Amino acid sequence: MKRICVFCGSSPGARQEYIDAARDMGRALARRNIGLVYGGGNVGLMGEIATAAEEAGGEVIGVIPKWLVDREVAYTALKDLRVVNSMHERKALMAGLSDGFVALPGGLGTIEEFFEAATWAQLGIHKKPCGLLNVCGYYDSLMTFLDHTTEEMFVRPENRSMIMIEEDPDRLIDMFEAYSPVTVDKAEWALRLTAKVKK
Repeated sequence: MKRICVFCGSSPGARQEYIDAARDMGRALARRNIGLVYGGGNVGLMGEIATAAEEAGGEVIGVIPKWLVDREVAYTALKDLRVVNSMHERKALMAGLSDGFVALPGGLGTIEEFFEAATWAQLGIHKKPCGLLNVCGYYDSLMTFLDHTTEEMFVRPENRSMIMIEEDPDRLIDMFEAYSPVTVDKAEWALRLTAKVKK
């Protein structure tokens, strides 16, 4: 693991624990000599994790669209802030720079970015680990929903197992470092289920 991409809220959230967890994750990455790739913001949990990682001596790469720089939410003091033209460019660059993907608490953007990375893993586009830092049970309901998608046969159990979850940053990084990519053919599975239904 050279770098991990972290998706997280541009809001600090409703609890101090979310801020503490972002700082802990930033420090854990720096302590383990793993670079942080994130969305380049200076607000909310994004600003907290970047500041903590940088202050701990870690590598921090921010990737942000120009229109957000213009709205003054960029962490312009970063040594490595990469400004791109669109959200699509941002996500592609972040994915290319990273060896794994973590979501801290966040809103629609955090969830969308994380699930795009997880979907790419499911389709075999990459073989990088994907995990959730479950601060104060933030992702409990989401995991229940994912279990439901598996029970209803929209997600294979093997693909469901690809999404790791932990409350502690170091333990989540340990899981990433021990990760073995799942090798299942999503297309073959979908075709087989469809054929069964048509009989």
